[in-house]
Amino acid sequence: MALDDAHSNPLPKKAMRAELLDAETELQLAYAWRDKRDEAALHRLITAYMRLAISMAAKFKRYGAPMNDLVQEAGLGLMKAADKFDPDRGVRFSTYAVWWIKASIQEYVMRNWSMVRTGSTSSQKSLFFNLRRIQAQIEREAMSDGIKLDRHQLHQRIATEIGVPLRDVQMMDGRLSGADFSLNAVQSADEDGREWIDALEDESAQAEELVQESHDRRQLRKWLAKAMTSLNEREQLIIRARKLNEPPRTLESLGRELKLSKERVRQLEAGAFVKMRKNLEKQSREVVKLLA
Repeated sequence: MALDDAHSNPLPKKAMRAELLDAETELQLAYAWRDKRDEAALHRLITAYMRLAISMAAKFKRYGAPMNDLVQEAGLGLMKAADKFDPDRGVRFSTYAVWWIKASIQEYVMRNWSMVRTGSTSSQKSLFFNLRRIQAQIEREAMSDGIKLDRHQLHQRIATEIGVPLRDVQMMDGRLSGADFSLNAVQSADEDGREWIDALEDESAQAEELVQESHDRRQLRKWLAKAMTSLNEREQLIIRARKLNEPPRTLESLGRELKLSKERVRQLEAGAFVKMRKNLEKQSREVVKLLA
């Protein structure tokens, strides 16, 4: 069911009726979620700013994605923002959330624009969402000056305007201009009816690479296990809880268990890493000696 159908879907109307949080209430909810994992506080925070997520999702309708999918991705971005938000930084949650919502929607649009991944770097994302607008602007300015730009000149000006490499502009222009083709299509020049997929190189790891990778992983685990023995019992507990548990435990929870301050747990963690690093460096020197 499309979310842009206001009569059949209640979510936009429900979001518009949600409470408007003042700065103090917003801060209290953020602390309750960060420090106590209070799900009721998280729900209230998310609900209050869902209207922001829906408003931002609507700006991406022109890319052809269903509105309900865009809102879903915007909601995921909003939840990521709530989970990573640090109320101690003195920034309003709405200001912080805008980046995460936009990033989540853009990732979705780019993933679904084409079967071929359109781009992943920041410059490629900037091109994807700004190329046509910048191109139209440059073409209008050139026409007003009585200048006719060829394709190469146009690409150069776009690259300068956005601040990206020329090759990225050329690549993205081609991706946005063309449609996807099936790899199972027959090559017209091939009398044997060979498909395009037959011409692709197999980039999967070969048996030798897989064996070497497996060996390297076993060796790394062995080195790390030996490095852990350089730690005392309390340091081992902290490293396992902070780096080997999923999800990792917080400094606060470890501090309560060990009857230590949050800062003291952080210091013990840093000291443990120093010990492990020295142990690993010693092991690496021993390996070099054996191979010499």
